[in-house]
Amino acid sequence: MDSATSWIASLKAGSRGSPWLICFPYAGGGSAVFRSWPSLLQKETRLCAIRLPGRETRVKEPPFRSVEPLVKELADVLSQMIDGRYVFFGHSMGALIAFVISREFRRQGVPLPDVLIVAGAKAPHLPLPRPPKHDLPDPLFMDELRRLEGTPKEALEHPELMELMMPMLRADFALVETYRFEPEAPLACPIVAFGGKDDREVSISDIEAWRLHTTSTFSHRVFPGGHFFLQEREAEVVAEVEKYLALGI
Repeated sequence: MDSATSWIASLKAGSRGSPWLICFPYAGGGSAVFRSWPSLLQKETRLCAIRLPGRETRVKEPPFRSVEPLVKELADVLSQMIDGRYVFFGHSMGALIAFVISREFRRQGVPLPDVLIVAGAKAPHLPLPRPPKHDLPDPLFMDELRRLEGTPKEALEHPELMELMMPMLRADFALVETYRFEPEAPLACPIVAFGGKDDREVSISDIEAWRLHTTSTFSHRVFPGGHFFLQEREAEVVAEVEKYLALGI
């Protein structure tokens, strides 16, 4: 498996020239998070999802525990793949990765996304709302997973499966919790921020604070649901994302 194939899960092919929609999963998630999106998208789109180490076909690879080395490697893969207009979409951890890659693209002189769509994520300059969780003892870490409601109940009740998943989940938490924001100029691409009305992790003001990271246009949309409104309101989220495909704002 070559580098691009290992990182990129192609979910919907489109003709050359159709826009790319590149999706980044939340902590503990993989490309399967977006498996229903092809049937929901109406426009011709080249849809792909990022497949991170430590899960799915890359389950035997060690997961990244910090965002910077991940972004260095992934940015090289994406910059070679993208051959036209594109939109980034990331949820929670995925939003942070998409943001940091956009900054890396700017440093490399790679064109920025038409739109950076961030969902369920506080603006990157804001402090963590709670103490880090990635190094908690297993029982307390499991309690945190249950509280967040992002890990399927079936998995949480399957000790052997959780033993396999735990290193990846801890690494994803560490990736987010060890990120240290460094001030840079705002991005020149539009930013759209999505939030969940009942999200206990990310407030509406946390979502609105993303406006500080663009010199272009900013808008935000609040969906019914909690932190994982991406799953609860999937069709609505996809319809909203589709408005921005190669259209600007």
